[in-house]
Amino acid sequence: MWEARDKAMKTTSSQDPTAWLDYGHVWLRRDYWESLCHRWATGPWQVWSQAAKRNRAAHPEKNVHTSGSISYATHSQKLRHELEHAPTFRELFDQTHKRKVTDDYVSESARTITI
Repeated sequence: MWEARDKAMKTTSSQDPTAWLDYGHVWLRRDYWESLCHRWATGPWQVWSQAAKRNRAAHPEKNVHTSGSISYATHSQKLRHELEHAPTFRELFDQTHKRKVTDDYVSESARTITI
């Protein structure tokens, strides 16, 4: 859904969700998109959004992982298939917090968790 909002924001050059009403995705019913746009424009959503933005900016190291949009459940299933056993917390953590090429942790915080 983030991609849908981001595309609408870039297309309209506006951060106002009510300006995005005509720019929903084809895979989403128009009435659902309109409902979401109205929700995103409300005070409570905006307050929550700004707080989350401040938190991410204040602690950038805490938000680093290598899994992209793939859920931990999906990573866990993939590892279970590869390892032929349920992955341990450490195996799953390493899969999602280590760079593939260098095998280094993505942040000092991630390295600290594994000690």
